[in-house]
Amino acid sequence: MSVKELYKLVVKGDNPIILTFFIKPPRWFSCLVLACGLSAFLGCATSAPENKEDICAIFEEKGGWYKGAKRASQRWGSPIPVMMAIIHQESGFDRKAQPPRNRFLWIFPGSRPSTAYGYSQALDTTWDTYRQDTGNNGADRDDFGDAIDFVGWYNYKSHKYCGIKPNDAYRLYLAYHEGHGGFNRRTFKNKAWLKKVAKKVSKRSNTYRQQLQRCQKRLEGLWWWPF
Repeated sequence: MSVKELYKLVVKGDNPIILTFFIKPPRWFSCLVLACGLSAFLGCATSAPENKEDICAIFEEKGGWYKGAKRASQRWGSPIPVMMAIIHQESGFDRKAQPPRNRFLWIFPGSRPSTAYGYSQALDTTWDTYRQDTGNNGADRDDFGDAIDFVGWYNYKSHKYCGIKPNDAYRLYLAYHEGHGGFNRRTFKNKAWLKKVAKKVSKRSNTYRQQLQRCQKRLEGLWWWPF
């Protein structure tokens, strides 16, 4: 059917059944449209940012993320760029991120090497400790606000137990990866690959810090953004 023929059917009323359908659609059709719209909205809200290398672009795309990051920073004294750089490294802002499964006989998928999950890649046991320590019993690893609060909490613990400065992204990441006990025992000493990654996190943290300086005032002005 051509557009012109459809126009005649709907607008000129040549087919009253079709006209009635569009003027007063059945409930199932309204629900279908609502479900499609909600699905599209949630997809935008939960997908990874399009530009992960620009913290301003991230926060402008994900309206509620800056509010969560600021709250975590104020609560734990961990700079926003440091926390965001750690999350970038751990999951690439993928809320469902998990380590790839091991392979059985090089073909069949086996178990995962760890229980790391979500934005922060927190392990089951570490996440349980965080929830108990903070009283945030309903926290989810695939919720950005909870995940960045976890990173801030862990960085605070690294400062407390390891003496790492809050803006030292390099050493904070080493402690994040090795654990506080491992960091104090210097288990990273002979891990050249890990120190290379930590340097990358530190570099990205500095880049994020410089970027945030140019857009933070604008982000502060988005107090009305509800999501």
